[in-house]
Amino acid sequence: MQLAKKLLSTELENFDELFKESLKSEIPLLNDILSYVIKNKGKQIRPLFALLCARMGGAINEKSHRAALFTEILHTATLILDDIIDESMERRGAFSINALWKNKSTVWVGDYLFAKCLLLSLSHNDFKILEIFNEAVQQMINGELLQLYKSRKLNLDEEGYYKIIKGKTASFIAAACSAGASSTFEDDAKIEKMHLFGENVGIAFQIKDDLFDYGTSDVGKPRGNDIRDRKLTLPLIYTLNTCSPKLKKELVNIIKHKNKDIDTIHFVINEVNKAGGIQYTQTKMLHYRDEALKILHEFPESESRTALEELVRFTTDRTY
Repeated sequence: MQLAKKLLSTELENFDELFKESLKSEIPLLNDILSYVIKNKGKQIRPLFALLCARMGGAINEKSHRAALFTEILHTATLILDDIIDESMERRGAFSINALWKNKSTVWVGDYLFAKCLLLSLSHNDFKILEIFNEAVQQMINGELLQLYKSRKLNLDEEGYYKIIKGKTASFIAAACSAGASSTFEDDAKIEKMHLFGENVGIAFQIKDDLFDYGTSDVGKPRGNDIRDRKLTLPLIYTLNTCSPKLKKELVNIIKHKNKDIDTIHFVINEVNKAGGIQYTQTKMLHYRDEALKILHEFPESESRTALEELVRFTTDRTY
């Protein structure tokens, strides 16, 4: 991400100030919580995509910054609510909001941030940006609900898996890219192309996240979380589809009835590794990464394009 941060050094300073300013509140409790959010912010990959995609079409402007700001505020809101749903006590190696301020306050903070996004766009007549993110939010909700339904049935196939991650993750990165592009590009076809680029990046990004659950890297959460939550991700789906009927029955039984036991979770992880589930999943991840790069290379060569390529590669090469 070094080139991206170098190219956008001034813009990122402005963005950070805008982000801090937008999360200020006169209500002491809300201000305390939002200050904690700012202190523990993440890598801000999505705003980087938004700003770089904007730069592909011309000079970054105030609308570009609002697209990036909408991206980060909305992403923050979804993470806060995710931690409630997942009953997670940690986020990025620190206590989650709900761990410190309990669920009731956390829900209101999430709602407040959603409202902030709407006000940000409506007050500046950014209707195109609002339209893009409205569609993304609908897809995210559909993806999360489909995953919840499938986790109960445990009948997810590979096609269903891609449908889920396109909704819950890829739609949002696609929205960040096309919203940023819409601030500088006038050609709708190019904005749509940046959307498709972002969708492929988002699929590769989520596959990488799912691989962490079966790896050995310290990513701020224990291995096997998806198994505990009965989430069938690609490494396990591949294993269930290629292993012997006897092993499949055993694995499904573990996921249904013994998914909280550390030893059985490790057994599932080991079987996935032995079956080649990790290698297969990595191959699929690189396929979507390369599809994103193929779309990106349809645009003229530039520093912005090079920085985007580096950022795409970071999403699949990262160790956290």
